[in-house]
Amino acid sequence: MEEKILFKSGDLELEGILEKNYGDRGVIITHPHPLYGGDMYNPVVGAIANAYRDKGYSTLRFNFRGVGESGGKHDNGIGEQDDLLSAISYMNETGINQIDISGYSFGTFVNAGAVRKGARVRNMTMVSPPVAFMEFGRPVPISCLKLVITGSYDEVAPVEFIRKTLFQWNPEAGLEVIEGTDHFYAGYLKKLEEVLSLYILRKA
Repeated sequence: MEEKILFKSGDLELEGILEKNYGDRGVIITHPHPLYGGDMYNPVVGAIANAYRDKGYSTLRFNFRGVGESGGKHDNGIGEQDDLLSAISYMNETGINQIDISGYSFGTFVNAGAVRKGARVRNMTMVSPPVAFMEFGRPVPISCLKLVITGSYDEVAPVEFIRKTLFQWNPEAGLEVIEGTDHFYAGYLKKLEEVLSLYILRKA
């Protein structure tokens, strides 16, 4: 059952939704750009949570600083990296220590930065990393990255751009393209869940 939770990120208090499952496996899902309306209630974030929950993971989605009831203000993806690190610590404190991270759009930018900062996670998946919209910086290896998903009509996360970047992030990671959808996955949320579910089954 989902429950509203609060946790600290430095001096800030952040709100989240935690759904605990049996075992010590969990996933943290990060949301799209808050300046464009992104928050933890985004339907793509919900679809990602569904896929992991149905495979036995505890799930945590939360609002970055300055979003919803979370304190502070938007920090261009920098302070948000600390928010994710704090979310990882929170999950560890609840006894969930086998942690994956997944993100959608802006959330993938934050996740990649947090991993570079030393976030201790097992695996990472990305849904539509906004490589044509945000500057991810010089691509560096991200060994925990296992799967990237985008749409065939996604102009924010175009397939060919992702393919080149993924080779530098982790050439062994998978790339799945959902035909017919753009950046928002309207009408394709179930397909997104299916693609993620197959990945989770393969690595289980």
